[in-house]
Amino acid sequence: MRVLITRPESDSAALAAELGARGHQTLLQPLLVIVPTGAAVDLAGVQAILATSANGIRALAAATAERRVPLYAVGDTSAATARASGFTDVASAAGDVAALVAVVAAALRPEDGRLLHVAGADIAGDLQAMLRAKGFTVDRVVLYRAIPAAALEPAIGDALKAARIDAVLFFSPRTARTFAKLASVAGIVPALGATAAICLSRAVAAEIEALRWRTVKIADRPDRAALIAALSTLAGEGR
Repeated sequence: MRVLITRPESDSAALAAELGARGHQTLLQPLLVIVPTGAAVDLAGVQAILATSANGIRALAAATAERRVPLYAVGDTSAATARASGFTDVASAAGDVAALVAVVAAALRPEDGRLLHVAGADIAGDLQAMLRAKGFTVDRVVLYRAIPAAALEPAIGDALKAARIDAVLFFSPRTARTFAKLASVAGIVPALGATAAICLSRAVAAEIEALRWRTVKIADRPDRAALIAALSTLAGEGR
């Protein structure tokens, strides 16, 4: 299958390699550009770091040399990024923000110190409020901003218009929302009836369903492995 990856550039290479190994042809259209904020990271009194994206972990690794503070990641991909960045005590919630809250609440005690959420300027789900409701002190440091792309690359727009892309992968509501806007500007919405959308969650799908795709598939779980499994299901149906 010919698959369009819409993730930021830093997240695309490994995914493209994995899909290529499965026999898919990949095209890249990063819809968000990751820009570090340069914010300082204060780990004094922090019993654990919370990360809800791989980009947050990369920015954290660039901002501090400390690698020993326990780190709780929202999913397996973020956890793998943390381990690859040298963090030595990493746990994965293997899910979404609610799953991360459950794992943290079961493993940690509020009296043992504050929690630090490393994040982007735009976040999905109020991790801070959910954990504060359980008695934790939670601070958030904004380490990066995700800037939406200004337009689809002409070659990508042409490929979508000509039905030369079988599926588009969407990992976040903001990415999906950006695609919907840029597809409308590029005048390619009528052509999407020949293409499938593969979405990480229902919240992601809600941002692009109105574009009237050939089909919209939603991963069984909000992680990369489940999204790839949904793509494989589509491939097994003959496209």
